Amino acid sequence: MRYVDCAAADRRLLAAMRAYGGRPGVAVAVRALSLVGEHAALWLAAGLTGAAADPERRGHWLRATAVVGGAHLASMGVKHVVRRPRPELPSHRPLVHTLGRHSFPSSHAASAAAAAVAFGALLPAARRLAPPLAAAMCVSRLVAGVHYPTDIAAGAVLGGLAARAGARWTGGAASPGFTGARVTGRPRSRRHA
Repeated sequence: MRYVDCAAADRRLLAAMRAYGGRPGVAVAVRALSLVGEHAALWLAAGLTGAAADPERRGHWLRATAVVGGAHLASMGVKHVVRRPRPELPSHRPLVHTLGRHSFPSSHAASAAAAAVAFGALLPAARRLAPPLAAAMCVSRLVAGVHYPTDIAAGAVLGGLAARAGARWTGGAASPGFTGARVTGRPRSRRHA
């Protein structure tokens, strides 16, 4: 049986992604996504904006925002346990400065995935917009050269699981019995043709 060297594959994929960072427009976008994703700032602001703009479901938005913050904190806790050093590519310096020196799992990916799942469950527009933005944020960390692909995958899984685990508490679509209606606490009436 032939085995794949996962660490080598991780490094090769990272180097290939980091090579795209040499393009000026790409580098600007990567830096911007890294900045707004720091400490889940974009996602926390989005959740608070949802709470302010949707008074009927303010509590749902605030709980979903708390889930995003919780996913971010959980990823930071795992980083301190695992202590995987950030990648060092001899041919490319990182495009961004990082606040921490550990990379596994990606906190940017954890908060982005949690937001995509939790906010997408509360608002159809978020269901369309958050996943591509979350994916772009995840890819940006590879292009920036500050995470291995496995860091991103683990962070995204952690964030998605956190949002799924908190779905009943947040009142999102992933909660049992969701029918596609606005979350108001009242059951959706069903019309039969």
